[in-house]
Amino acid sequence: MPDRLLRLSPNDHVAVALTALEPGEALSPFSDATVRGPVPAGHKVALRSVGAGEQVLRLGQPIGIAARPIAAGEHVHMHNLDYPGSLAGHTITVTPPPALTNREPPTFLGYRRDDGRVGTRNYIGVLTTVNCAAGVAHLIANRFADPAWRNDHPHIDGVVALSHGSGCSVSDGSPSMDMLRRVLAGYARHPNFAGVLIVGLGCEDNLIELLCEQEGLELGGTVRSLTIQEVGGTRATADAGAAIVREIMAETGNQGREPLPVSELCVGLQCGGSDSFSGISANPALGVAADILVGHGGTAILSETPEIYGAENLLLQRVASEDVGRRLIELLDWWKDYTAHEPKGFDNNPSPGNRAGGLTTILEKSLGALSKGGSTTLMEVYPYAEAVRKRGLVFMDSPGYDPISVTGQIAGGANLICFTTGRGSCFGCRPSPSLKIATNSAMYRRMQDDMDVNCGTVLDGEASLEEAGQAIFEAMVRTASGAPTKSELLGYGEHEFLPWHVNAWV
Repeated sequence: MPDRLLRLSPNDHVAVALTALEPGEALSPFSDATVRGPVPAGHKVALRSVGAGEQVLRLGQPIGIAARPIAAGEHVHMHNLDYPGSLAGHTITVTPPPALTNREPPTFLGYRRDDGRVGTRNYIGVLTTVNCAAGVAHLIANRFADPAWRNDHPHIDGVVALSHGSGCSVSDGSPSMDMLRRVLAGYARHPNFAGVLIVGLGCEDNLIELLCEQEGLELGGTVRSLTIQEVGGTRATADAGAAIVREIMAETGNQGREPLPVSELCVGLQCGGSDSFSGISANPALGVAADILVGHGGTAILSETPEIYGAENLLLQRVASEDVGRRLIELLDWWKDYTAHEPKGFDNNPSPGNRAGGLTTILEKSLGALSKGGSTTLMEVYPYAEAVRKRGLVFMDSPGYDPISVTGQIAGGANLICFTTGRGSCFGCRPSPSLKIATNSAMYRRMQDDMDVNCGTVLDGEASLEEAGQAIFEAMVRTASGAPTKSELLGYGEHEFLPWHVNAWV
């Protein structure tokens, strides 16, 4: 791999600077021109002149149009690249499901639940129907801060309170109420929980009985409930809740891990704090790992709908059916209308950190984000937080904001999250472990306490994408078997629970 410049496709108008470039440096072997001004590492430099209004290609795909004439050797970024809206076509191509590998599938050590699903962790959860119950939920979980209880229940990973900021002033039948209830029911049934206690206040819109009725959630056994107003207030409910948690521990605490095939893994694919290297190293390497997982019969969930915009043609050319393709287009149409109220529409998505890392438009960001999904057939498209039942690569609608997106994936059944980052996102998401994957070695070294896998080795010429993808897959198996992630060791995961809301009142 070149040590200064990376051209990702022979047709590209730009190359990515692997190190900072100074004026006068040659752009060989890709161009006879020289650098005209400083170009930061990760940013783009023009390999040839581009006329005003001409499409600019990276990875062989348009990432914008030239806002003015761009000379060869010039830094290409926000000052001279315009966002014209999606330039992707919507031709749907149906492809057959991916063939499973003939090799013996590897196994991991997981928890087989009574309903047949498989967990990678063994928490007890305390969920809330409404923000008013948040304080009580955390009081209950705090009763188990002293690890002495682990002497009697060594297989339980912990008691985790997951509260949120909604549950009232949200109407029945509204998108927000439907999504909130899907999230809560998905977490209550999640195989990474040995049991769950749902705590409500008693007068909220999202009453426990309405939640259970809408989602078909049955109380009793390992899913219990308490209502603060009925029990008699904060202290009484905290006492009663702690007693219920101890009962669940006594009933479930003896279940240990057993060997299970990796086909039981359902992995949420995420990227956050992206930089220009995300689409070159960590994201495509994660795509390789996703392909390996799918080849063994497992499931990978791609999400963040605004971050496939402009690159959706690459998914539409490999869908399992016309219906899957049409529903993906319908999602993008909804988002186009939804983001029309933003000052820059879809292009408001790249954050200041993304842009500082070299990403210019959402079209460019989407090319990198989409590569997390690998190369296999897209089998299904799901609404936010819907239970994922199809195996293989699937898509779940969600915003690009990582905590909201991951919350939906976990509600859908993801028992493991793989999260790539170039700038250095700090994140965790109990009850599912989150593997943090660095795009570049400099950030990995700077934030080793937060990063699990370094894909900067691809940029450094020390590993191929295939080797990096295999390393990610092996880390998936270790993590699913109980090896703690860096975010788990740091205690992340309670504050990142964030259901999506789109209604007028919150």
